[in-house]
Amino acid sequence: KTRRLNTEHRGLWRKSRQKGPQYIAHSGLQTGRSGIMVSDTVIETGHNDMIHDAQLDYYGRRLATASSDRTVRVFDVVGETHQVSAELKGHEGPVWEVAWAHPKFGGLLASCAYDRRVIVWREAGDNGWDKLYEYSGHDSSVNSVAWAPHEYGLQFACASSDGCVSVVSSKADGVWDVTKFKAHQVGCNAVCWAPAVAAGALVTQQQQQQPTGAGQNPLAAPKRMVSCGCDNLVKVWRFNDTENQWVMEDVLEGHTDWVRDVAWAPSVGLASATIASCSQDATCAIWTKEDGSSAWTRKHLPKFNDVLWRVSWSITGNILAVSAGDNKVTLWKESLEGEWTCLSDVADANAGAQ
Repeated sequence: KTRRLNTEHRGLWRKSRQKGPQYIAHSGLQTGRSGIMVSDTVIETGHNDMIHDAQLDYYGRRLATASSDRTVRVFDVVGETHQVSAELKGHEGPVWEVAWAHPKFGGLLASCAYDRRVIVWREAGDNGWDKLYEYSGHDSSVNSVAWAPHEYGLQFACASSDGCVSVVSSKADGVWDVTKFKAHQVGCNAVCWAPAVAAGALVTQQQQQQPTGAGQNPLAAPKRMVSCGCDNLVKVWRFNDTENQWVMEDVLEGHTDWVRDVAWAPSVGLASATIASCSQDATCAIWTKEDGSSAWTRKHLPKFNDVLWRVSWSITGNILAVSAGDNKVTLWKESLEGEWTCLSDVADANAGAQ
């Protein structure tokens, strides 16, 4: 099944069912008047088991992969070539996800696994990596890890099958502070941060030019994140600075089976916030909240033919990629009339013969 995709840098990363579990395919995307053209490059990763995630760093120059063989592999990306530069061993179970921190913090990579741990790896130079930090505060598999927007400092969130979300923050003295809360009654499958730029922040020029106090950013948004779980729910969380804790802001109902993934769309401060969620019920929901509104509105994409695993936004937030259990990735865009249309679908050429 296609488990994870990454639409950064005008491309998609997915597993190649045509070649085998140790291969991933990169689909380059080129937009034009006639639509989106897709070209594939298949990469032999050297993993000995299924690949669950593949993520490019901020500049698109390095690729990290996570596998059931309990390892993380890092590749140097130069043009169409991908050369392995490191193999990171430290987990004792399948590694589900990897996530690159913003480059302002140096070369940092987080990985989460079935062994209930999150490991933060630090690049030590000369293609060497070491463990900077290890978090083991969950009672079950850690299914998702995501770094916060760099404006909030060095911190990550992780979601676990124990139903909890942890937010782990690095302090100036080198100590890591942990806040853990119950997010879903059964299990939590994914977590994603909201953009640091508030919805509607760039709508009026007058708002941008209003004087602010020292150290204040008029475009900044309160810390928010979205989670999904085996209770069929999507939940929006906001950090309460006064109480110093995460509080549930909204519960989004609309799926009839486990919600496998959520993704908050990147924002440039336009007048709405958008979240995509996908589910075991073969549906993908687009949730939108207008600036100043108290309610989220829901639209469903046309129902898919198989379970949906992952959703991912393009770097500009206007194209949504959805991966399904039939080994297809479909690309969607909202029209001027507010309808979501399929631009293209990406699948292995010989997938039907498997």
